[in-house]
Amino acid sequence: MECIEGLIKILTLKKIDDTTFEGENYQAPWGRVFGGQVLGQSLHAAYQTVEKDRLAHSLHGYFILGGDLNFPIRYEVDTIRDGGSFTTRRVVALQNGKPIFNMSASFQVVADGVDHQIPMPNLIPPEKLNTSLEQLEEIKDYFPWQYEKLKAIQPKVFDFKPVEKFTAQLAKNGAPFFNTWLRTSGKATIDMRMQHQLLAYASDYNLLTTASLPHREKLNHEKTFYASLDHAIWFHRDFDIQNWLLYAMDSPSASNSRGFARGTIFDRNGILVASVAQEGLIRQVE
Repeated sequence: MECIEGLIKILTLKKIDDTTFEGENYQAPWGRVFGGQVLGQSLHAAYQTVEKDRLAHSLHGYFILGGDLNFPIRYEVDTIRDGGSFTTRRVVALQNGKPIFNMSASFQVVADGVDHQIPMPNLIPPEKLNTSLEQLEEIKDYFPWQYEKLKAIQPKVFDFKPVEKFTAQLAKNGAPFFNTWLRTSGKATIDMRMQHQLLAYASDYNLLTTASLPHREKLNHEKTFYASLDHAIWFHRDFDIQNWLLYAMDSPSASNSRGFARGTIFDRNGILVASVAQEGLIRQVE
């Protein structure tokens, strides 16, 4: 998948009835359904049952089983509550009749209120950085196997510009911090609902990797299985994912074969637009 129109097509589900939808899969090179796809599609399903004056402000999802790329995913929406200001939905994603993911999401009408945020980190701007694909070229001749593997999993529909040299971060143990600029690699007409779905999709990239950074020298020499366990997003303010956003990530803890990571997302003007948290499995395979 190399264009924004292709991703929007995948996120846009087929309607079966008023609360049931079906979606196709991005053929992820690692052989399992991408967690960001299920997040974005689940949010799309929920949005189809919500009044147009309400936007998502939070979602919390749990990954139950790995998704099979060869079968479509069915999304069933439970219309839990329609309140005066807030709407609550529950979505279950199923393959072959078995739940693989469930999500709760809340939607709100626009309202005035108190307003504050933390400042954006003072980091190198995207114009002075290379993309992740350009950074990979530096290791092509020295580590061809790693180069081919990492190149295959880099999403072409988004431009990522890591602030830190990520090839070096993946080679040696380091602090659990990772910062990257991101935006779509193409342009399209996108409303805020689809903006949310696209950001949900993109937010699953690099987050669990951040939890692995203090342990790279061990993990690089052992077969390791990575999988998202849960994922939460809070949408604070409007944004345009077609313009550069800073995704600042850190991992406060890893234990019991689980890594916990969180992220804050800012636009170019330093406005905090979203917050993310995730726990994932990082397990050595015998």
